[in-house]
This record gives sequence, C-alpha cells and structure tokens, in this order.
Amino acid sequence: MTTDLETLATALYVKIDDSLAGARRWGRPPRLTDAELLTLAVMQTVLGFVSETRWLRFARAHLSAEFPYLPEQSGYNKRLRSANSLISRFIRTLARDTDLWHDDVWIVDSTPVECARSRPTVKRSELAGWAGYGYCPSHSRFFWGLRLHLICTPGGLPIAWALANPKIDEREVLTDMLTDDQDLLATHPGQTIIGDKGYVSKHLDTFLAEHRLTLLRPSYRNLKPRPGERLLKPIRQLIESVNDTLKGQLDLERHGARTPAGVLARIGQRILTLTAAIWHNRQTGTPTTRSLIAYDH
Repeated sequence: MTTDLETLATALYVKIDDSLAGARRWGRPPRLTDAELLTLAVMQTVLGFVSETRWLRFARAHLSAEFPYLPEQSGYNKRLRSANSLISRFIRTLARDTDLWHDDVWIVDSTPVECARSRPTVKRSELAGWAGYGYCPSHSRFFWGLRLHLICTPGGLPIAWALANPKIDEREVLTDMLTDDQDLLATHPGQTIIGDKGYVSKHLDTFLAEHRLTLLRPSYRNLKPRPGERLLKPIRQLIESVNDTLKGQLDLERHGARTPAGVLARIGQRILTLTAAIWHNRQTGTPTTRSLIAYDH
C-alpha cells in the first residue's frame, strides 16, 4: 500500500470524523465507527477488491494497526447497506469542499449498470421490478440491470447521481434529480448543462428555463445545427471518460450486489471513492484532478 493512499485515507477519516463530531447516537457505540467504515469502503474500491471477503482478509493482514477492529464479511456488508444515506451525504460534503463545486457548467449522461446475465438469475433477482432490460448504443448490446445517471463537472466531480430502470426516459430522470434536490438548484442559479441528443425535449427546456438553467445539446440531423454546436462534442466526451474511470478503475460493473440496498451502497461506494480522490487531489495540488494512479497500488 502506497504512502499516497495512507495520506488519502487519513485525510478522509479526519474529514468524516470531524463532520460527525457531536452527532447524537443512541445505544452502545459501534466498534467500527462510521468514519472508519467509509474510509475502509473507499480504500477497498481504490485497491480493486471486488470481494469483501478478500478485502477484509487483506485488511486484517496489513491494516490492523489503523483499524483495530474489523467485522466479518456479513457484518461489514450489513453496515455498508445501512450506510446509504451516509455515503450520499459525504459525496456531497466532499464535493462542496472543492473549488470544482462552483463550476458553472455541468455535464449529464447515463451508463448501463448490469446486474444479471442469465435468465434464471433475472427471474429470481430481488431487483426485479426496479431493474429491467435495456440497450446500450455505445456498446451495441442489450443488458439487464439499471442505468446510472450522473451529473458532473468538466473536471469529473460528481454533483448528483441516480439509478433508474433502463426504460425510463433519461429526460424524466434528469428532471426528477433536479426537482428532488432543491438545495442544488438554489445554490447554482444560471447553471449550464451539457447533454447529448437524448435530452432533446421542449418540456425539459421549459422546466430548465423555469429554474434558470440552460441545456446545451446537439441537434438532430434533420435540423439546422446551432451556432457553436461542434464545440460541444469534446466537452460531452469528458463524462464518457468519467464513466470509463468508474468502470475501468473502480469496477462499476463488477459491483456484485443482489438487492436494492446493496446496489445503492456499492454504486455509492464507487462514486464516493471518485469524489474522495478528486477532493484530495485538489487539496494537495495534484496536476491531474481525476488521477487514481497514486492510490491504486
């Protein structure tokens, strides 16, 4: 484990612990604190341990000094599944603590999160009713699972995210994401959002205009291109690189979850890890904002 990862873990633990200081907690305090839990979850994802059993075995061998108590796999999994609101809270806390939070441009897109492949697995999955079949044009394949809808800055900082059935229109999901997060709208008036052709909608344009937001996206081929439209393509590709980081380095599609709470926790765990790395890189002045190389070995 590198010194850089130790530095990230220490800074993250202190940040979370300080934020939770003074919070009232009923009953006997847990042997593994919430700050330790989230720090472990981030370290697990950075180091590429998809299996929680293997991760805890590694942690007991190499991190016993930093984490005197480590639960068994079932206990660790249960704590993570019950920490969904905590994970979402600190994704936002870390994001707010960076200069990128104040960027006046956002990029929005969605990407598949496969949850099963075989028909028997689909039929017995607890995700049935939420997950469903969808098609990914980028990879020319069908999948069964969910779509991760992500709003981020051009620097890759996650601003908001949601998981939805692939058949739900991504314009509806964007509207719901913004409607459900009034604090986000209140703190970012006049924001510009860049998306692809899937976000073409008069209803969406009207909704965004009412909330003082502007949506930029390419026109359909049968329509006259807007001025400067060709400049959108390289900007839209930035979120593709963010999705590639989530899938290639943080194993987004290898989450292994089988329940709704488990999927939320493990996807949130990966987004928290990306946010924590960007937060720490900005704090330390690392030239590449979204780089994980210093931490993943």
